[in-house]
Formats: sequence, C-alpha cells, structure tokens
Amino acid sequence: MVTGGQRNDGAMLEQVLADIAVPRLGAGRPRTRPDTVVADRAYSSGVNRRALARRGITTAIPQKKDEIAARQRRGSAGGRPPGLDTETYKGRNVVERHFALTKQWRALATRYDKLAITYRAATVLSACITWSRLLGDMP
Repeated sequence: MVTGGQRNDGAMLEQVLADIAVPRLGAGRPRTRPDTVVADRAYSSGVNRRALARRGITTAIPQKKDEIAARQRRGSAGGRPPGLDTETYKGRNVVERHFALTKQWRALATRYDKLAITYRAATVLSACITWSRLLGDMP
C-alpha cells in the first residue's frame, strides 16, 4: 500500500492484511493469512493487536513503555502483558536493513514522485535491482 508520506503506517494494517495473497506451491487457493506479524512498537496498539487476533495471527510486537506503565498503574485490572517471542522478533532486522538499503536511493527516501504509481514502480525497480545483485552470486 502506498500512502501519504506522513501517514501513520499502523492505520493501514487492515488494508495490508486484506491484500495478502501468497500462492501455494501445489494446488489450492493462495494463503491470505500470515502465521506471525513481526513489527516494531508503532504497531503495538490494542486496535492492531485485536485485529490480528481476530484473524488468528500471532504477533511479535514489543509494547511501548507508556503502555507498560499504564497497565502497571491499573494493577491487576490492567491485565496480562502480551507475549513477545524474542527469537522471532530478532529476525526483524532483515526487513529494517532492506529499508535502509532502499533509502539510499534518494528519490525513494525523499518521495519526489507525485503519483503513487510512479513511486511504487521505483520501489519495485529498486527491489529488482537488489534481487538481481543477490542472484548474480549464485552458481
């Protein structure tokens, strides 16, 4: 999903989940539900967690410090903290490194393009260049 430059990504979570379609290797319809969503603290809101739980998706999202403090202030009425699979969360750095690599392309980092289709095309081209570099090392 391509949004406005200053738009909160968390607001788009429902639409991104609705657009997922991973083809199966054999016969059958594509998968529309990931096993786990690994995200940073920006996605830790209760709205996002409930939306993921409704779809049966586990999360690896740490809580914000203010959410932890608010829950602890409420005492036993604050409920249990959501679980965090730290081993799964450690894999998030791969995505963050790719974002850092993509932002080396100044047009993508600063979003010069006015049209979403042009910006998306530049993103796809950047991914193709990255993948071709990786595939060039293969025998």
